[in-house]
Amino acid sequence: MAEQESGATAEQAAAKMKAEEEGMRVMVAIDESDGGLYALSWTLDHFMASSSTLARPRSLIVFHAQQPFQQFVVPAGQGVFVSASVTDSMRKAQEENSAHVLARAMKFCEERNVIAETLVMDGEPKEMICQAVQQMSVDLVVVGSRGLGKFKR
Repeated sequence: MAEQESGATAEQAAAKMKAEEEGMRVMVAIDESDGGLYALSWTLDHFMASSSTLARPRSLIVFHAQQPFQQFVVPAGQGVFVSASVTDSMRKAQEENSAHVLARAMKFCEERNVIAETLVMDGEPKEMICQAVQQMSVDLVVVGSRGLGKFKR
């Protein structure tokens, strides 16, 4: 047992040194849910804290995807066209929501003295997360669990 513990410790130390040399990039995908903020908090506590046994990443990216806006509303089978002014208002509300989500996230980072960059993309979150990972050369992605437990997941 002691050999396994010391072996694991040696492996952790080697991984930490490698990550520090290479500078791992971590991205946390957040939304307006508590699960998203928990994912960010977990990342800050486990990767960015000075007391962490894990390697401190080169950079932290806080990512948010804005859901695509559907211009057509279809209540009870009848199509209703939404005017341009309503569309503009909806997009502005989405942008304000994204700004609010990122402001909350950056407050978490500032409280822990962590500098992070932010990224917002328009589109389906699962697709935009994958696209952002490729564009930003991210090494690790952290996401929330949607509030589901082990069995429901």
